[in-house]
Amino acid sequence: MSLPFPLSTVSPADTEAGRLLFAGEVEFLKGVVAMSGLPAADRLEVCFAGRSNVGKSSLINALTGRKALARASNTPGRTQEINYFTLGDFCYLVDLPGYGYAKAPVAVVAKWQALLKDYLSGRPTLRRVFLLIDGRHGAKAVDEEIMTMLGRAAVNFQVVITKADKPGAADLARALDATRAVLARHPAAYPEMILTSSDNGEGLDVLRATIAAIR
Repeated sequence: MSLPFPLSTVSPADTEAGRLLFAGEVEFLKGVVAMSGLPAADRLEVCFAGRSNVGKSSLINALTGRKALARASNTPGRTQEINYFTLGDFCYLVDLPGYGYAKAPVAVVAKWQALLKDYLSGRPTLRRVFLLIDGRHGAKAVDEEIMTMLGRAAVNFQVVITKADKPGAADLARALDATRAVLARHPAAYPEMILTSSDNGEGLDVLRATIAAIR
């Protein structure tokens, strides 16, 4: 019997479509600190959400092959705005503020957490949320809070496991099983997960192909 929420695989044709898409122009567009600053909803968009320091910026850089496109930091909570990137004319890639632990004043944290929730529940062109989960730990309670919010907003999300190269095989398997158990409680979850590493490139071709196929 196959596992629930298996790891995604893609065909060679889809892999090539993803490669070609990300070989094109990718540029930083703007950072947004309020809903009024969002760009025109003139194309589809996909966003990357996750706990602070889960590796969102590093994944975007690795995915696009641009080392400094998204600013990565070892300090949790550094990203305090919604950062928009254009992937040619095809879509917006959106880097969301990290949720959960952050080294910032309480009022600042509250402000950008509210912005994140407003965006996720109110952006009509948002096609999928890629919810990043650290492969060393699996889904945590704060991740499930976001899953619940996405379900209430009828927003489809797909789990992307990050830092898959860090744990040993047994620890990674336990993290995947724990994440599957959480996902089983959330109908808005896409039925496959993507396993990635920004350091060794694992799964980046799958993620690129997945994005290229979204309509």
